[in-house]
Amino acid sequence: MTGIRERLAHDWGTLQRRIMPSFVRRTLFWKYAAYFSGLVSALLILSGAVGGYFAYRESTAALEALQRAKAQAVGSEIANFMSRLEDDLQSVATKFNTSATVDEEDLRVELVTLLRHQPSITELHWVAADGRERFALSRIAPDATDSGRNWSDDQRFAGTRDRAQYLGPVYFRRETEPYLSLAVTRNPGGPMLVAEVNLKFVWDVISQIRVGTADMAYVVDRRGQLVSHPDISLVLRKPDLLTLPQVSSALSRNDHEAPLGRDARNVDGLAVFAVAVPIERLGWTVFTEQPREEALRPVYASIARSVALVLLGVVASVTASLLFARSMVRPIRQIEARAREIGEGKLDQRIDVGTGDELEALGLQFNRMAERLQEIHVTQETRIAERTRDLALANDAKTRFLAAASHDLRQPIHALALFVGQLRADSGSPQAPALLEKIERSVEVLEELLEALLDLSKLDVGAVIPQPKPFAVHPFLSRLVADFAPTAETKGLALTLVPSKLWVYSDPLLLERILRNLIANSIRYTADGRILIGCRRRGANVDVVVADTGRGITPVHLPHVFQEFYQAGPLQGGLTKGLGLGLAIVKRLSVLLDHRIALESIPGKGTVVRVRVSRAAPQTPDHAQRVAPTPDLRGTRVLVVDDEASARDAIQGLLAQWGCDVIAVEGGDEAVAEARIRRPDLVLCDLSLADGDSGVAVVDRLRREHGAGLACAFITGESAPERISEARAFGHPIAFKPTKPAKLRALIEYLLHSP
Repeated sequence: MTGIRERLAHDWGTLQRRIMPSFVRRTLFWKYAAYFSGLVSALLILSGAVGGYFAYRESTAALEALQRAKAQAVGSEIANFMSRLEDDLQSVATKFNTSATVDEEDLRVELVTLLRHQPSITELHWVAADGRERFALSRIAPDATDSGRNWSDDQRFAGTRDRAQYLGPVYFRRETEPYLSLAVTRNPGGPMLVAEVNLKFVWDVISQIRVGTADMAYVVDRRGQLVSHPDISLVLRKPDLLTLPQVSSALSRNDHEAPLGRDARNVDGLAVFAVAVPIERLGWTVFTEQPREEALRPVYASIARSVALVLLGVVASVTASLLFARSMVRPIRQIEARAREIGEGKLDQRIDVGTGDELEALGLQFNRMAERLQEIHVTQETRIAERTRDLALANDAKTRFLAAASHDLRQPIHALALFVGQLRADSGSPQAPALLEKIERSVEVLEELLEALLDLSKLDVGAVIPQPKPFAVHPFLSRLVADFAPTAETKGLALTLVPSKLWVYSDPLLLERILRNLIANSIRYTADGRILIGCRRRGANVDVVVADTGRGITPVHLPHVFQEFYQAGPLQGGLTKGLGLGLAIVKRLSVLLDHRIALESIPGKGTVVRVRVSRAAPQTPDHAQRVAPTPDLRGTRVLVVDDEASARDAIQGLLAQWGCDVIAVEGGDEAVAEARIRRPDLVLCDLSLADGDSGVAVVDRLRREHGAGLACAFITGESAPERISEARAFGHPIAFKPTKPAKLRALIEYLLHSP
């Protein structure tokens, strides 16, 4: 393709030098017409946009000011009403609030006068300092004198023990009308006068407020309960207005002058402009609101007119430009159509323009270029096919290389891991702990890289076979979180697991590898913040989510992050560079398991990865399957067959420390001879032995001589799919080198105690 680009660039340069100067001179008029129409259109559009913007701002500011003025008027009227009511009650309470005996007739006359003067008061109660009710006067119930009612435990009585007045919460009497209790006393702790106030007066005030045709005002107390509304039925339903954004925002902040935001909604869910004004003495808030559609109708009309004028100007300028260029458009379109077909690969197409001018010459140049491209195309197709075959062969060679190299690479690391386990058991030397830590770090780094490379190789050659089954998500994720918690804590990250009772159907080992890679990436590329792990039901599936607050991934890198050795940009301070293989393994495993991977990322905000897994029905736990206590391996006869001396010595030393009676041999004939002398309890055999000998054949010979009950396992660095499939066909466990001591012991215990 490089040759095509070079030839095309050369031909196009020649074409420009020979033809384009004359062509440009002949099209300057058309260019000027295009520039003129574009400039006029841009100015018209800019003018309309600026005018619409300022019209919107001015209209919303004026509407907010008008609504605030109305709300303040309502709040002032309600506050004055309550102030007058308190003054009248305080006057009566002051007159009779003495230690002397109260004349009942005088008190009755004063209370009756107060009821006539204040129609909003429904009931009056005179309560002595000892909490006993002395007199009660009501519009809806019989009057009572010395009823003996004890108010000592009443909140209204308790509220006047340490202050001169008490204002109770709004309540509904018989679920018909809102009421308010108001208690006053001249001296805190003395006799009190309690008034039950009907809040219908507030309804009369707010019903008169009108800013438009669909606007309204309403009053809410500090609990978010509706006190008054033009629709009295809505008040009686006692809705929780804290669910409205503007009510929640106004009651939770101190700055009541600030706008309530653009998300204000009325009880019907319609978007509104809303303003809140507090009534400090009562703890109430007055809201005025108007539907945004009605409020912005004049603005929309103005914008529509501006848009119409802009469109008219644009149409006029474009029409003039088209008329000017009309005489030149037709031949250019013919050339453009033929050139497009040539660009689409139809190299047999030719341009035929009989104008007799420079345009005809341009068409001839295009025809010559098409002929040259047609010749080059045939040649390049052959070259591309050859290169494709070469790439396929190179890819196969890479896979074969990794598979062949795996055996030789695994052996020294396997031996090193076993020597580490042996050194840990014999830690009497003062330098042993430090040396052990260094060896273990080296082993972990080598093992991480090697396992990643070999996992890719096994996935490419199809050596990994999923074994799906249903299992509970929460215990599965809890173990992962527990494993990564120390690493996250070291970096100061919060690693959080959301509990779940869901079950999924997948291969738990392969799914664990996917999630381990994702969690490791989140910890590695998150400098501060948190990492959240959980799952969410999606119909018949479950999304397992790993979300972090890390540096994120820019959009240009997102299509490539699942490629091998791909790094999404340079790392910043404090972040550890990975191998670039984790997400490549995640992608291959997800395809193998038929799990869909979704990745979303915002640079500077974080990344969310979702793994969609099939949901399974909860299973009944098998209580019969219990973890057996760690058995004692002392006296266990183990036959080790491995052609690598270092691996053989390492595993022999480790098993000897565990108390096993170990016989280590190099080949199959020696293994059979030693087994005839003393039957082993367990055989650990490599798959590939010296001189082309097969571990499968050795195990088969041993089992034929000593019975099918002989426990056997393969410990190998082999990764060729045909060898792995052959070993699995015998049903024996397979452990891949390097094998850690803990995994090796678990395998031995399983073989010795499995039925």
